[in-house]
Amino acid sequence: MTTTPPAEQIHRERGPTVPHQPFTGQHVVVTGGGTGIGRAAALAFAEQGAAGVYLVGRRAEPLEKAAVDHPALVPVVADIRADGGPAAVAAAVRERTDTLDVLVHNAGVFRPTPLDRLDAAAVREILDINVVGAAVLTAELLPLLRSPGAALVLISSVTGHLPSPGQFAYAASKAAVDSMTRSWAKELAPRGIRVNAVAPGTVETEALTAAALGVPEEQLAAIRAQKIKAFPLGRYGQVDDVTPWITRLAETGSSWLTGQVLTVDGGWDLGAPAGPAPVRKDAS
Repeated sequence: MTTTPPAEQIHRERGPTVPHQPFTGQHVVVTGGGTGIGRAAALAFAEQGAAGVYLVGRRAEPLEKAAVDHPALVPVVADIRADGGPAAVAAAVRERTDTLDVLVHNAGVFRPTPLDRLDAAAVREILDINVVGAAVLTAELLPLLRSPGAALVLISSVTGHLPSPGQFAYAASKAAVDSMTRSWAKELAPRGIRVNAVAPGTVETEALTAAALGVPEEQLAAIRAQKIKAFPLGRYGQVDDVTPWITRLAETGSSWLTGQVLTVDGGWDLGAPAGPAPVRKDAS
């Protein structure tokens, strides 16, 4: 009769589990790295072996706070939409290495843009940060990207393919990110550089909290309860629901994957879950 050895015995015989370290010695740039998804992703890269993870953002304080999380994290204060901003990021990377392995475009801004109260400045800001800044930074860092072998991961949004009323500029910017992903994947494939994107649904972050400023707590709770009904999995996302997909797309184990936009949204784009099936009554 064959018996299965206890888990403790199996562990002793196999030895301790080796940590997953796919980014050992690599260098990674994460824009919008001071808070939310960017901060969590940057820490994940560092914990998985990266030698240098450059946290790029406009505000020094959150970057410095985030950099305390791990010795490999390097704060870089730069506005990627401003003249000289992308060059400042490239200079910070060159201080430590001449080769960049991963570029994560997470920096982004949301503003409501209803047509009856349209603010042209808000539209330009959204497009400048979410689209133009990402493109200019990529062009600036292109000479540093490992060829072959580098990976780009862009953070899009489910809004890019499921726009909501009053948010056309943000939705358009994320649709542009999806197109950038596919276009760059084709353009950079001959260099052996992969480009993919993650499109999250609503995620609990500082940005979500900031967007709710000024909304009475009771009203906010009602909005939240109503919106959660649209998620088949019944909840908003957390940053830890998203960051594993960012690192997975960036690692060499995904070397045959490019030009893809991965939706991570709790099933939001499937539509609201159906109610209980009607009870069939036999004809009498």
